[in-house]
Amino acid sequence: MSRPLDPVSDTDLQAYVDDELAVARRIDVEAYLSANPIEASRVMADLRIRDELRLALADTPRLAVGAGARLATTEAARRLENALSRQSWLRLVRIAASVALLVGAGWLAHAQFGPLGVSRVVASDLPPAYLEEAVRAHRTSALRAGMSSQPGATAYDPAEIRSATAIIMPNLPQEWQVADVQVFPSAFGPSVEVSVKTKDFGAVSLFAVRPGSFDVVPATTVPREDLSAAYWQVGEVAYALVAQGQTRELDRAAASLARSLY
Repeated sequence: MSRPLDPVSDTDLQAYVDDELAVARRIDVEAYLSANPIEASRVMADLRIRDELRLALADTPRLAVGAGARLATTEAARRLENALSRQSWLRLVRIAASVALLVGAGWLAHAQFGPLGVSRVVASDLPPAYLEEAVRAHRTSALRAGMSSQPGATAYDPAEIRSATAIIMPNLPQEWQVADVQVFPSAFGPSVEVSVKTKDFGAVSLFAVRPGSFDVVPATTVPREDLSAAYWQVGEVAYALVAQGQTRELDRAAASLARSLY
């Protein structure tokens, strides 16, 4: 006869991430996660960030930076990890702190090797797979815009989008006018596509998705047949800005959107 399953709380999920649950309770949590894929993806993200923090702490002494900065960064990260393990309601701060550490590493690289500006050159590496999803979403939105039976949803609510998809959306410039907001399926899970009317670029699409990896990628512009696209990534969310034709200055607009996320 199976034993009754107590409801799984946020405290249980945090204790699972911190390896503080008994084996029987871990089984309960894993059963809960197997039936709740969205919550499971968030827990997996926390597990990855926890391991990245621990790896960063282990590798810090080998970094070729100043000893004072190294010791200060190590101590701050250690205090951060200890505090997060004691306070389950601060799970989301774990993500923000990791992004901040990566941004800080970027500033150290800036000091060591000089400024790393936004690239205006076509990337020599292959663009990420989510860029193709962004291009397809842009073309689908353009098709919808030409159909009178498919009215656009102009309400842009970043808080609701984040609550439903765990995708953080950037702040749009005041002069940009939202024409449609849609949630699309993709190979990476739910994605968000915002169709916007702009003075400088005409109709553009802002695409956002969680690609399943943690990274910080600066805005990079690439041509895509009859389109131009700029892509970037901040933490666990990747973005693309897609416009019609060979649009100039798209990378600067993308970089501005990326800065609004910090």
